[in-house]
Amino acid sequence: MRAPVVIIGTGQAGFQAAASLRAEGYDDPVVMIGEEPHHPYQRPPLSKAFMTGKQDAQNIFLRPSAFYQDHRIDLLAGEKAVEIDRANRRVRLASGSNVAYQTLVLATGARVRTLPIRGAELDGVCYLRTVDDAIDIKTRLEDARNVVVIGGGFIGLELASSARSLGKSVTVVELQPRLMARMVAPLLSEFYRKVHSGQAVEIVLGAAPVEIRGQDGRAREVRLSDGTLRPADVVAVGIGVLPNFELARDAGLAVSNGIAVDAYLRTGDENIYAIGDCAEHPNVFAAGRVRLESVQNAVDQGRSVAAAIEGRPHRYESVPWFWTDQFDVRLQMVGLSMGHDRIVTRGDPQSRKFSVFYFRKGRLIAIDSINRPADHMIGRKLLASGVALTPDQASDESLDLKRLPPASPSM
Repeated sequence: MRAPVVIIGTGQAGFQAAASLRAEGYDDPVVMIGEEPHHPYQRPPLSKAFMTGKQDAQNIFLRPSAFYQDHRIDLLAGEKAVEIDRANRRVRLASGSNVAYQTLVLATGARVRTLPIRGAELDGVCYLRTVDDAIDIKTRLEDARNVVVIGGGFIGLELASSARSLGKSVTVVELQPRLMARMVAPLLSEFYRKVHSGQAVEIVLGAAPVEIRGQDGRAREVRLSDGTLRPADVVAVGIGVLPNFELARDAGLAVSNGIAVDAYLRTGDENIYAIGDCAEHPNVFAAGRVRLESVQNAVDQGRSVAAAIEGRPHRYESVPWFWTDQFDVRLQMVGLSMGHDRIVTRGDPQSRKFSVFYFRKGRLIAIDSINRPADHMIGRKLLASGVALTPDQASDESLDLKRLPPASPSM
């Protein structure tokens, strides 16, 4: 029997690679190795529906346990890979055992950035990455009155929305002068500030936590750089993540802002791929190399690698898309807006149903849609096909974007 395809990581990317291998008709052994003791599950609901009780723990799993047995996927949950022996194609586990591989897929994901301030070790300072983290925060929110969220990005604002929906007093602290500054245009930052303020969430911009003060080992208040104190029974920290590339680095593989891969998601070792949150890849929509943290990227890269292993390699060129739900507002994003030099709006922001189109040198590069799913779906097609859309066309609601002529062959 041939050595298996070994997948390190049991998140969305790792799961998709394993499932797609079987869907592609791959018949040799497949082994998944994951540090968490759980079967693969969805992360997006953890800060939203799961946190508010609209979705329970059993409904977040990607597949029932029987799936892995039925599809002959050997799932090693609660095991940590500690070393890659490239010369002998083996992975050493913390338990002391070794797993041989024919092909290795690194889907090691990312870990939370921690808060480097005094008092960050106090009970009640929480981070959200895993289902166990989510259960812990959810339990703490039951008895909490005051919640301070550190970070005004997707995770922070989703947690703020969930906590406020549960009736808690919520303060969001963001170092930047606007919310979601890395991801959206100022127009959308201000829109979301008003959304949260309208729900009685206090937004503090341009300030940083400098100390968490406690009593009897528990967090009680957060001191900010502006000198103010904010009461806090729970301090939820959402200041980004760091890619888990140490295993690859120690094996001599190139790393930067993640594990470096080529357009086919291969590392410098032809027998090793990297996918998902841990992988830095060339991306045609970014005009450079990026590392993306999204379900779409994890799923599409998992499928791409499975096809390559099965002998049908293709360049990874999927259109990136993302979403976030906060209160009754859904933001759907397609493309990558970094480097834009012009934006136009379609629809009225006052109606809470509008889209922002991003252009660079006259070419459409991204669309952010608020409660306008049709714009988002059209946007995916526009960016995938390279249709030449002008800013004037984007802002003209009388123009049916679905009827635009296809892109010319030269694009």
